[in-house]
Parts: sequence; C-alpha cells; structure tokens
Amino acid sequence: MSPGRGRTGSGRNPASGRIGPLSPPVALTQSALLLCLAFSPAASAQQPGADTASTGIPVTDETLIASCDRCHAVDDDGMMTRVSYMRKTPEGWQQSIRRMVTLNDAELDAETARDIVRYLSDNHGLAPEELRPGRFEVERRLIDWSYEESHEGDDDVDRVCSSCHSMGRVVIQRRTKEEWDLLMAMHRGYYPLSDTQGFRRFGPPAPGATDTRHPMDKAVAELSGKFPLTTAAWTSWSATMRPPRLAGTWALKGHDPGKGPIYGTVEISEAADGADFTTRVRFAYARSGDQVEREGRAIVYTGYQWRGRSFEGGDEAAGLREVMMVERGWNEINGRWFAGDYDEFGPDVTLLRGDGPVLLGLHPVALRSGSSATVTVHGMNLPTGLGAADLDLGPGVEVVSVTRSDSEVLAAEVTASDDAAVGARDVFLAGRPVPGHLTVYGTVDRILVTPEAGMARLGGGAFPKGYAQFEATAFSDGPDGKPETDDDLNLGFVDVEWSMEEYSAIFDDDDIEYVGTLGADGLFQPALDGPNPERDGLRNNVGDVWAVATYRGPDGNEVRGRAHLIVTVPLYMRWEPWRVQEMPLRLPRRTSEMGNER
Repeated sequence: MSPGRGRTGSGRNPASGRIGPLSPPVALTQSALLLCLAFSPAASAQQPGADTASTGIPVTDETLIASCDRCHAVDDDGMMTRVSYMRKTPEGWQQSIRRMVTLNDAELDAETARDIVRYLSDNHGLAPEELRPGRFEVERRLIDWSYEESHEGDDDVDRVCSSCHSMGRVVIQRRTKEEWDLLMAMHRGYYPLSDTQGFRRFGPPAPGATDTRHPMDKAVAELSGKFPLTTAAWTSWSATMRPPRLAGTWALKGHDPGKGPIYGTVEISEAADGADFTTRVRFAYARSGDQVEREGRAIVYTGYQWRGRSFEGGDEAAGLREVMMVERGWNEINGRWFAGDYDEFGPDVTLLRGDGPVLLGLHPVALRSGSSATVTVHGMNLPTGLGAADLDLGPGVEVVSVTRSDSEVLAAEVTASDDAAVGARDVFLAGRPVPGHLTVYGTVDRILVTPEAGMARLGGGAFPKGYAQFEATAFSDGPDGKPETDDDLNLGFVDVEWSMEEYSAIFDDDDIEYVGTLGADGLFQPALDGPNPERDGLRNNVGDVWAVATYRGPDGNEVRGRAHLIVTVPLYMRWEPWRVQEMPLRLPRRTSEMGNER
C-alpha cells in the first residue's frame, strides 16, 4: 500500500474552525522559499521549452474557470496555468481538489467538486493504453511491481518517488517538463525531509560517476520523457472518446480470494439523477453455492473508467468500491471490487456482454482419476433441459446424469475412470467450448500458497487493522514427475488446514506469539497496535511468520506449502481521495466517492 501524506505547516482559523492558508514566516526558510517558487504566478506560467503553452489543453468549462481562476489564470487561448499542462485519473484530480481545499483555501461545495472532477477526468484524463500499466494503483492491488521492468525505468528515479508512495501514482500521470519540475518543487516545499531522503545528492559524486546530476533532476528528465503531456495514445483516444452504451444484462465471472470463483449476472441501467448507471448484481460462489445480491451506482469517466459502489441489502457496511475498465468495443468490463480499511478484501471481476449463450467457466476444474464428483458449468442464457449427451468432458470421463439444467447452470454427476489419461482436456456444452479445462490427475504433489509474500498491519486500538487473506492452489507434477516444470497440472483452489510457523530471523525469535492469528479460512487477523507490555522491551506486535497450508488427500498423502507473512505497523499518514473519514472539512462526506456519492 502506498503511504499517504500528512499536512505540514497548515494553520486553522480558530474563529471558523476551517482550514486556513499557510501563515507567512518572519524569514523565508528553504522550505518556504520552495513553496513560494512552486505557487508563484511566475513559476505557474509555462516557460519556453520542449513543451510550451501551445502544447497545453484548453480549459472550456465555466464551472472550473469560475471556481479556480482566483489562482489559475486563463489566457486568450484558453490555457489555464498548471491545469492545462497535466493529465490524471479521476482519483488524481480529486486528490488535487482536496489539496486545493485543504491547503490553498479553495471553497467548493460537493456538487461543484463532482462536476470539476468529471470535466477534468474526461478532458484531461488518460487513454486506456496509458492507464493499463499502472491500473493496479487505482484498483488498490497490493502486488510486487517493478518500475524498472515495466517501464525500463531508472532505479534511482524509482527510489526518489517510491521512498514515500507507490510508483503507480507517478506512472498514471502525464505532464509537461515544467510541470514535472513544479511537482518536484512542491514536494520539497511541503516535505523538506524529502531532500535528505533521496531528492538531492549530498556530497560529491561517486568516484568515476558519469552522471553527476541530483536524483531529483534525473527524475524530472526521465519522467518528462516517459510520461509527457502530449502522446499519440491520448490524441487518438480523445478523438474517439464518447459515453459508452452499457445498458443491458451482462454475465459476471470472478475470483474472490479465500472464497474461490464467482459466477452471475449484472443488470446495468441508465441512471437519471447524476450517476451514469445503476446496477443490480446477482452471483453465487461456485464452491459453497452461497448467493449474493447487490445494488449499486456508477459513473464512467474518460469513456472507459468505471467508478462505482454497490451494497448488499442497502447496508453501508457491506459496500464495495468498483474500479474497472470498459474495454474497447463495449463488450467487456474488468477490474476489481474492494472494501476494507486497507482495500484488502474483494473479488477480481469480468463482465461480458452477450445476447446469446455466454459460457463462463467450470467447477471444479480438476478430477482425480478413479473418482466421481458433481461438475457445474456456469454461464448466462444457456440452453435449458440439456441431458448427459450435451456435456462432453473428454476421453475417460463419463457424464452419468444431469441434475440441473437452466439458463445459468448445468450440473452433472461425472466419473473419471481409473485409466483416464492424466492431463487437461477441453470441455464442450451443447457443442460450444467452455472457458478453461477439466484436468484429470493422479496425485496432488505441490501446494502453492498465495500471496507468496503477504503483508498485514496491526490495529484495533488507535488505527484500523489491515488483514491478509491467503489461499492454496494444488498442483500435480505432470507426466515428467518433476515439480515446477512446464507440464505441471494446475488443479485449482483446494481446501487445506492453516497454521503458522516461526520465520526465524534472530535467536529466540518469538514473533508467532504476538503477531496475530490465522483462521481456518486462511484469513490472518493481526494483533493490537501499539507497545505490548507483555513483550520483551515493550515492543509492539510486529514480526515475520510463515503461513502454512497442509493438504491431506483421500489416499492419505500430506502436502504442505507456505508463504511469508510480514506483520507491520499501521499506515499512520494517508492522503487518499476515496477515504470518507479523511475528507477536508469544507467538502461534505459524499464528495469522497466519485460516482458513488448518492
């Protein structure tokens, strides 16, 4: 998770209780001088260079101009200082509005803020190709991602930015070189410690160094080259962009970590009161059969960025934020729905449009030779009244009977013969291919626990807890009998017994006694935050442990897998626009949820 930021040096008006402007110091310190430079009219004006005023994006929205021209002047060509020279996601623009309200005394009501975010996201946004490499940031995924590998980025540039926040926040912005310069100045002004944390090189260059620039200067040069304001992708997308036509019934498939695959439908309707769409969601967990119904609302920014929120039974506590991409052609929408104080819960989802039959998947995805099971095929608009002859699972697997056949599910009792060939085989329903495979296997040889490196945060006292959800996937070694080779067979999600073991880092390591508990469902619940008087040295409950999964097969074989779990401190400072409880005083609660506020 990206660390947020706190407010530095802002004052409050004691009479109004509102956040006031920065008070001028008697003498300008280095930090104050940088702030003056960053926000002075001279600095705000675009200077001649590779990206000049002619490369900016004109601002035509009267609401934006009327709300912001006190600080951001508009010239005769419609260029607004600062604003015309950057592009961001809806979250990025909302973060900017929060900063203007909190630190620069801008006055905006909720409706105006929503309108401005909408305009800027549509007209100063990102093309789908620009967002895709960094979409993990807006989808709030805790993943192992490398700027160096994904963008052939310089490791020094990575350190400059990721010392305080995810590089994902950087790669989903586009700016002129002057704007990247001003952004760097703003960071140095608000957070003077950033100079010593990596912005500047203190002391002479290393002997033999060919590049003697300060890290921040290297960063500006690289970022302005890799992420410029003007790109072919944005030129193309802004020409074709239009409101997507999404009304209709969509098939849903997804995976909820710890719970397994989900299948269902989503009815999308055009809204009439501020949002773009309303939704009615029905899905079932394939493993348990549990049914879920949700209702929600959504806005689509920039022609493809779905931002919504749905609730189960109207319960606010059961709300899920929806961050998805509408793919070109308007036949697929995919992304993540999530909740939790650290956005750690929720499924990955894909919506597929289809007027005819839509086949989504199979459960279970593996069958042991010589065994029987109930196999279900999930979809939408499936033909009904099908029989055993309509389901083809390949050689060696007999469909004994069909126990259910309706428009969403076909369930059949099947048996794999003792001599059924080991391997994955295609599945057909009424002559149509079902996505995925049914894998026949002999033994479970390996268990993979994911995430392989998990992180949880202490909480429950002064700060909320950050949970970690683990799950286990089984593998068979395949025909060559060797693990982790190309012919290994993925047997899918399996039930295991969960436990913890000490991750020994020092002598007499005792982390396992204090960090928290791992439940039978693979959900790790961290311990209380703050110093623990029962722990040596009055330490808090941080530590490292192994999350261990033990699989016991029907033939008595036992297979274990494990993942590294780091239990760390809460995220003490956060600056994230979707955090309702952290919105600035002048913006009402609803403004924090773009497209989900009503």
